[in-house]
Amino acid sequence: MLYSMTGFGRATALVDGYTIVAEIRSLNGKGFDLSVRLPSSLRMMEAAVRKLIGNQLERGTIDLGITLKTGGSSRPMRINQELAAHYYAGIQQLAAQLQLPATNVLETLLKLPEVVGTEAEELPETVAATVLETVAAAAEALMQHRQTEGETLEADLRTRIAAIANGQAQTAPLEAPRTDRIRQKLMASLEEIAGAADKVDANRLEQEMIYYFEKLDFTEEKTRLSQHCRYFLELLDESDASKGKKLGFVLQEIGREINTMGSKANDAAIQKIVVGMKDELEKAKEQVLNVL
Repeated sequence: MLYSMTGFGRATALVDGYTIVAEIRSLNGKGFDLSVRLPSSLRMMEAAVRKLIGNQLERGTIDLGITLKTGGSSRPMRINQELAAHYYAGIQQLAAQLQLPATNVLETLLKLPEVVGTEAEELPETVAATVLETVAAAAEALMQHRQTEGETLEADLRTRIAAIANGQAQTAPLEAPRTDRIRQKLMASLEEIAGAADKVDANRLEQEMIYYFEKLDFTEEKTRLSQHCRYFLELLDESDASKGKKLGFVLQEIGREINTMGSKANDAAIQKIVVGMKDELEKAKEQVLNVL
């Protein structure tokens, strides 16, 4: 089972006249990067919220927003007169320096940060507990979304690995004719050399041909490629939620064996198959970047 790193989750709750809404979004990321937006009355809960999200979501670039609304009467407005006076003095000084009229000062002051606010309120203990429950529910909804997208990713990755394995199988019937062509080409060249030379060391000639064919043989690469493909599929079947990095590492090993096959092929038909395998590999790598 795979989980995507992208997803969205939302949850709401109502407790003691307060409506709590938690919305969480997740995008691709190499590690865990969480941005939290909380109302000022819930700032003391940020550490607990971060710990909860880290345990549930593990990885990704995550944005969490929590809103807290009350259905009761509005809280009284508070004007920070000391801060407003400080702002006013600065505005007057700047206006004098620039020789500009200080018009609409009051309207400007009321828009400046923290000049106008509401009286702080003490939240019931039940609200804090419900906030965490709501965040956990939103994270669970996001994981459900991740799972749905992960199913699509898994199906695509299985198709890519199957195509790579199929490409490897297609090279098998081409290997014997390739070896024959190389041997015939070598023998033709050696006959020319033997005809022009007084003496050819037969033992040395045999050793050189064995060495040359060993350099062109990619049986070991095919064996390792098959093993890597099987391991990749085994990882897909594992129950761990987070395995995107493991899958990426296995794809690197698959790529190494494919590249070596291509460098040893010395055959146009096999090279064409290898190019197709590389194309499937690159598409698989792009998809794995989305895996949790």
